Amino acid sequence: MSANEDQEMELEALRSIYEGDESFRELSPVSFQYRIGESGDPKAFLIEVSWTETYPQTPPIISMNAFFNNTISSAIKESILAKLQEAVEANLGTAMTYTLFEYAKDNKEQFMENHHPVSSATSISNILSVETANVAPSSKKKEKKEQLTKAQKRKLADKTDHKGELPRGWNWVDVVKLSKSGTKDDD
Repeated sequence: MSANEDQEMELEALRSIYEGDESFRELSPVSFQYRIGESGDPKAFLIEVSWTETYPQTPPIISMNAFFNNTISSAIKESILAKLQEAVEANLGTAMTYTLFEYAKDNKEQFMENHHPVSSATSISNILSVETANVAPSSKKKEKKEQLTKAQKRKLADKTDHKGELPRGWNWVDVVKLSKSGTKDDD
């Protein structure tokens, strides 16, 4: 079989295996991403496998340069890539994309045992908090007052005294009328 026929068969297999899997993404017919771990997991990472023209006779290009992996140190990324490269060499000449993704899933804990995402995340949040602290005073320029129509202004002026205050008891219930009507019913 030629490399193209092998690739077409593997592409069909990958599409059927990962159909409906949210972790798998086909970027192009020769480039795939797979997220290892759940989306909220701090130890989750993304692997991208791209086939060369002569794949599977030659190794695919494996990358961890996706933005998703920004909290992972370069040492951890290099370690994962080195272990994946060993798997590539062991499977050279055969369709191996599925094998690589499954190998990464099976060894996720081992790959990420020295990973500490908090340090990277705190430095990012510190940068963001510093930037927002600089932005905050400029956003408090002027608070817009409620705009009233002429009719609303007139109605408000009719209700208020010369100081702009509402008269005492403007929203009270007429207690006297209620108490008088209540006593008439009792009699």
